[in-house]
Amino acid sequence: MAETGELFTGGLEAYRRQDREEAGAAADDGRESAAVKRCRPIDRNQMLMRPVNIDELVEADHPVRAIWAMVCQLDWSGFEEDIKVVEGGKGRSCVDRRLLAALWLYGYSEGVSSARELARLCNYEPGCQWLTGMQEVNYHTLADFRGNNREAQDDLFKQVLGRLSAEGLTDLKRVGHDGTKIRAQASANSFRREDRLREHLKLAEEQIQAMGDPDAEEFSQRVMQARQRAAREKKQRLEQALEELKRFEQDRQKRRISETEAEARIMKQADGGFAPNYNVQITTDALNKIVVAVAITQAGDANQLVPALDAVASNSGRQPEQVLTDGAYTHNANIEEAARRGIDLIGPLATSHGEASLKKRGVSREFYPDKFSYDAANNTVSCPTGKSLQFQTTSQHEGRRKHHYRAQAADCQHCPFRQQCCPKKAPRGITRTEDSEVVRAFKDKMQTEAAKQIYRQRSELAETPNAWIKDKFGLRRFRLRGLVKAGMEAVWACLSYNIRQWIRLRWKPQLAATLAGAGPGVSV
Repeated sequence: MAETGELFTGGLEAYRRQDREEAGAAADDGRESAAVKRCRPIDRNQMLMRPVNIDELVEADHPVRAIWAMVCQLDWSGFEEDIKVVEGGKGRSCVDRRLLAALWLYGYSEGVSSARELARLCNYEPGCQWLTGMQEVNYHTLADFRGNNREAQDDLFKQVLGRLSAEGLTDLKRVGHDGTKIRAQASANSFRREDRLREHLKLAEEQIQAMGDPDAEEFSQRVMQARQRAAREKKQRLEQALEELKRFEQDRQKRRISETEAEARIMKQADGGFAPNYNVQITTDALNKIVVAVAITQAGDANQLVPALDAVASNSGRQPEQVLTDGAYTHNANIEEAARRGIDLIGPLATSHGEASLKKRGVSREFYPDKFSYDAANNTVSCPTGKSLQFQTTSQHEGRRKHHYRAQAADCQHCPFRQQCCPKKAPRGITRTEDSEVVRAFKDKMQTEAAKQIYRQRSELAETPNAWIKDKFGLRRFRLRGLVKAGMEAVWACLSYNIRQWIRLRWKPQLAATLAGAGPGVSV
């Protein structure tokens, strides 16, 4: 550091000396020359002390003022249960939970999801300095606050949603539901099969035993304890990965689990690739695109609509009147359940995967099921060559009944079109599906122009919060590991999104009206 200071001082002196020499040379020369331009030198090798008015660090309409105004209206008793220090008692005062929440809400809205980076911002970023009163906040405190108190966080989401509803920003007349995949912290290279996981677990146990006494002289006690803690955490993650394998009914030798984040799942990306992800389910109110429910899952979209409707009812106290979804959610079970709850479900008819299966089996298009005719009088099905398939059995499914028919073995054996119709050599079978009254009514509704016009709004409604969270907030990969903590991070992002909408729709217009009424000399 001394050498650096000398280098800066020497450079500054050299700069000044050069100015003096050039000026003297011009004066002694005796001939006319242009005056030497004089500029103020830059001296960075100095310390300044100046008064700072903290309230003037940010302008009147800065988002941190709105975030602080919102958090001060909420109940924080759920986050304060672990605080032992009381007024008049002994002990060091703890950091205000409202401040920690405001920092995270502001951080996520500005694309900062790292506790270390957020702590660094508190040293120089005006918004963070205004919130903290230019006091230091340790990154451990920030990290612990974000990753704990899940129940209190869920209550916080409900409180904010209640405030927005009270101000008329939601009405639940129409909501959109969609899922978006966000990368897990785990690397794709961390996935291992069971035999390799057990091998690594054994090595971790041996490493813990080999560490010996933490008071050994080779290392300081702090370093040794940190190493032992890291080894124990690695062992716990490996044990969790082996436990996760037990949840699968398939052959565990073919199933791979991440040894660093057992709950992450390999999912297909929008670009067609595959990576460790979690599936974040978001339900958005159509009135002002406010998120009314958020959840995280390891599974696909198909079975997530009913839990989302339950979450909306829990958060808002009532069910939505109408739900817009894409084709992943409009299977018969969801159609039946939405009708049972009195909810108007709008979405495209679910895509059938039957044609792909027929193509894979080598069946020609001329012998697809739609080319077979049904005889209701005799309850038989006729193939394109005129042969009859006899009724076998009926199976009951959600919202439909399936009637199964099969041809006589002799008819298929001597048929000249056998290779095009049933190349697997087994007699041809056909399944006739009979939808329930509710499903038939849904399909008829989705053929109307009115339903199609409503569905055209789905993309803008359901995709808006996804775009904000990924593109504006930059949350394309979770910082926290595990299903529970990644879910908490998703809630913080949605809270930040909702408060940003409140700032745009309510707080800024009210502030502008207030300042306008204060006189012409005040502006936003």
